[in-house]
Amino acid sequence: MKTILVIDDEVSMREMLEVALKKWGYKVRLAETFKEGISAIERGKIDLILSDIKLPDGNGADILTRMKTLPEQPPVLLMTAFGNTDAAVQAMKMGAFYYVTKPFKLDELKILLERALTGDMLKKENETLKTEVKKDFSAASIVGKSKIMRQLFELIDRVSKTKTNILITGESGTGKELVARAIHYGGPLKNKPFVAVNCGAIPENLFESELFGHKRGSFTGAVSDKEGLFQVANDGTIFLDEVGELPMGMQVKLLRVLQDRAFRPVGGNDNVKVDVRIISATNRNLEEGIKKGTFREDLYYRLNVINLKTPPLRERKEDIPDLVEHFLRKYNLGMGKSVTGVSAPAMQAI
Repeated sequence: MKTILVIDDEVSMREMLEVALKKWGYKVRLAETFKEGISAIERGKIDLILSDIKLPDGNGADILTRMKTLPEQPPVLLMTAFGNTDAAVQAMKMGAFYYVTKPFKLDELKILLERALTGDMLKKENETLKTEVKKDFSAASIVGKSKIMRQLFELIDRVSKTKTNILITGESGTGKELVARAIHYGGPLKNKPFVAVNCGAIPENLFESELFGHKRGSFTGAVSDKEGLFQVANDGTIFLDEVGELPMGMQVKLLRVLQDRAFRPVGGNDNVKVDVRIISATNRNLEEGIKKGTFREDLYYRLNVINLKTPPLRERKEDIPDLVEHFLRKYNLGMGKSVTGVSAPAMQAI
């Protein structure tokens, strides 16, 4: 659950936002002054800051300057009275995500919050992946010695040497993203971008902008040009997780990208050429989706050039002892514990 810090000296505004944000599924922390807001930020675990631009002891935009000295820098969304929009625009040049003018519509605020948090999530994910490039994401990093896993490792090794589109199918929790990373980092594209996109986490109205980018002024909130994730992944791999969640309109646009190796940003006039290997994953039966009319058959065959299936744990029970040891090592290290093992009865029960 994401945590949003609200900084506003008006009691009624804080109370109204607290009710709305909790209703939308966010955790909320409240501050009345600039000083209280900075104190809350320094305590950490803030995913987004929603601040009035005019505070009793400072300017909401000053938060941006202070945040540059901190390791965590969540996105900042400013609230401003109509007469202070110039100050809000100036704050955006300093790094604020956007601003809303009081009084604002809650529906508009909700969309901006989703957009800011999605963008921040993707930014953090990409930064994490850049660090993880140095690690070993080959098939050998996936735990498993069973016959069915050895067959999967052999397939990963073969397909990693190609740029063919791949569809990974399997139930939730079976390691589809691990397989996608192993394919990317085990082949010639390992030093190129790997961009993971959770298609089920992007609001439908933001899909096109997130995947293909947009031009300044193309819609409300588009205050500058923005590269899409396909452009970020150019020369590398884009991983479309939960691809079965794509709306029908986006399926058509994705099909065109696969056919033309080009796309047009929202509000743009020129096509952008890309050379990207697409790895998709789904826990849905896309063939059933084709019959029901929820997934395009032509897109399915474009994505499913090579199919890999990740087996559920019940089909590889002989891997359980190795997985138990793996997680014991992982959580002993992460939590400063020294659990030495699992008893025989417990292992048998697992």
